[in-house]
Amino acid sequence: MDVALAVGFSESEFIAALARQERWAQQALYEQHYSKMMGICLRYASSRDEALDLLHESFIKIFQSIHRYQLGTSLGAWMRTVVVNTCIDHHRRNIRRRTEDLEEARTFSTDEPDALSHLTEKEILEAVQRLSPVYRAVFNLYVVEGYSHKEIAEALQITESTSRSNLLKARCKLQEYLKGYAPTASDTTATAEQTTPDV
Repeated sequence: MDVALAVGFSESEFIAALARQERWAQQALYEQHYSKMMGICLRYASSRDEALDLLHESFIKIFQSIHRYQLGTSLGAWMRTVVVNTCIDHHRRNIRRRTEDLEEARTFSTDEPDALSHLTEKEILEAVQRLSPVYRAVFNLYVVEGYSHKEIAEALQITESTSRSNLLKARCKLQEYLKGYAPTASDTTATAEQTTPDV
């Protein structure tokens, strides 16, 4: 465990310090895992402030339930699970789902195989944050976390067909949003004209 080694303790000593709620251990864990866990929260939240609230709520849960962590397994993976579950709980508490079931959701496809290659991580994150909370939750769980539609249905207390429907709608919305970031053919032509040397 990198954070335990960084502060000069064995994993068991470090976890024991966390279980005793020693501030230095909590601060070390927070600082070591802040960026990764914040990245997860940003994908589920509609704003940075909401993401920070989710992050803080997640770390409180991590500190309170550290005794459940099994030594020798991946602490980062265990923390990630706590953070994702916190985001799901937040979704359950705050979102009224208004979706229509579709019997079958068509597979999303795009004409550009590398449609995202010209976008920055910030632009993609901004587009994901523009999704409605229910679409954002399903998109993140399926695409980023690797949940099946059955697992999403159980986690969010919706049907599998609703999960598939929401994923399709989320992808279509994302495609619309990301078109705004894509260079148009006229932009490409203008750039080409600007770079063509005068003869």
